[in-house]
Amino acid sequence: MTEFVQFFQSADVTLSDKLLEVVYILIGLIAFYAGVRNAMDQTNEKRLGTAFFWCVLGILFIVGRWVPSTVAGVLVVLMVIPPILKQVGRGVGGEPTAEEMQGNYEKIGMKLFVPALSLGVMALVFALFTNISSLVGLTFGVVVGGVLLMAFSRKNTPRVFLDDTRRMLDTVGPLSMLPVLLAALGAIFTAAGVGDVISELVSGVIPQGNAVVGVIVYAIGMAVFTMVMGNAYGAITVMTVGIGAPFVLALGADPALIGSVALTCGFCGTLMTPMAANFNIVPVAILEMKDSYGVIKKQVPIALFMLAAQIVYMIVFGL
Repeated sequence: MTEFVQFFQSADVTLSDKLLEVVYILIGLIAFYAGVRNAMDQTNEKRLGTAFFWCVLGILFIVGRWVPSTVAGVLVVLMVIPPILKQVGRGVGGEPTAEEMQGNYEKIGMKLFVPALSLGVMALVFALFTNISSLVGLTFGVVVGGVLLMAFSRKNTPRVFLDDTRRMLDTVGPLSMLPVLLAALGAIFTAAGVGDVISELVSGVIPQGNAVVGVIVYAIGMAVFTMVMGNAYGAITVMTVGIGAPFVLALGADPALIGSVALTCGFCGTLMTPMAANFNIVPVAILEMKDSYGVIKKQVPIALFMLAAQIVYMIVFGL
């Protein structure tokens, strides 16, 4: 508790970091709420495993910064046991009826997109005009969106928001943790020196001083490594250390252009992998699609075309 108070009172900790920690605590409380509600849900045949998963996740978000890394690691291992044993599920009921959805649409109409738009607008405002993390801005946008929804209809109470959030978490399930775990994996790979290993491997493939081949290998490597990790943000650090810096940027390429477009090459990989669960697998679950890889199959041709176009763009304008 002392470390908790000292963190928020410390002058050495930026306001952005303090607010970001508040965001994590709020996320943890919501996850814990989902766990408690599932524990009481008699319609969920896997309620104990489900409750355990969400409650442990909530605890990690709330106190993760202040517990020893060993303890956090043990909690992560314990947390993933119910999903591995397929003991995380959802109950039945609670969904709005077709009549309710039609009635809400007739009352709110296209104004529904205003609260949704507020998320992106607030994140952009915080990113461009403040020194506070855009994630904090995104959370502020959620609050603004909630206030707008309450103004649109008196039925939108805080309890409605909590229950709908819990229902969404139940629908997505443990896959919601994949982006976080993959981002952590990227940091682990970088710390372990994977980038240096990749650099040694490709040094025999890229001709000395040939920036064009370097760009091609860098871009394709970003796409492939993102497909493995499911996260372009985790991949770009490793690939830039291993390929981008020594074989492209060191030869005088424009770092701003090459770096930003290389990231979008990684996004092409995101479109082609089930590891990017929040983009490619979660929609399948929400839309109840019969083909588990239906989203990916539609995106592959577009991703390959965009990858080729971005490689050409980097060669023409970045070198």
